[in-house]
This record gives sequence, C-alpha cells and structure tokens, in this order.
Amino acid sequence: MNETTCHHLTHIQDVTPKTKGCEECEKIGDTWVELRLCLSCGHVGCCDSSKNKHATKHFKATGHPIMESFGDNPGKPWRWCYIDEQHV
Repeated sequence: MNETTCHHLTHIQDVTPKTKGCEECEKIGDTWVELRLCLSCGHVGCCDSSKNKHATKHFKATGHPIMESFGDNPGKPWRWCYIDEQHV
C-alpha cells in the first residue's frame, strides 16, 4: 500500500446511490459478491471479487477515483482510491 496522502479526496461528493445493487449486473441478471459506491457520482458496481468487476470498470471508464463499501457492510465504510491504489 502506498504510504503517501491521497490527493483525490476532493473528488468525494455527497452522492445518492443510483441502485440498490450492481447497476450492470442487475441489467444482465447476474450476481455479485460485494458492492462499491462511487463517491463521485453514486454509481453502484460490484467489487473485484465478483466475476464482472463493474466498480473497477466504472473507474476505468470515468476516472472517478474513490469507491466505498456499500450494502451489507455495517460500521465504518471501507474506501479505496484507484489512482493511488490505497485505502483512504
């Protein structure tokens, strides 16, 4: 993990999730393991443990850097910056 400070925290917005599950998996009738919420736009995508990896695909398509755990993850949210490859 990179020990530097993430400079992408300014991309975090007060977002509303667009869906309750992975947006793309819901459209194709597929399943996921865990969900990630884009903190730039509210897109909900499946994690990299899921076969479709839609959260990472969303980052690659949009450049939105920070995702947060979403759904069945009680407690403090888990956040990841794709650009710095570190927890934030």
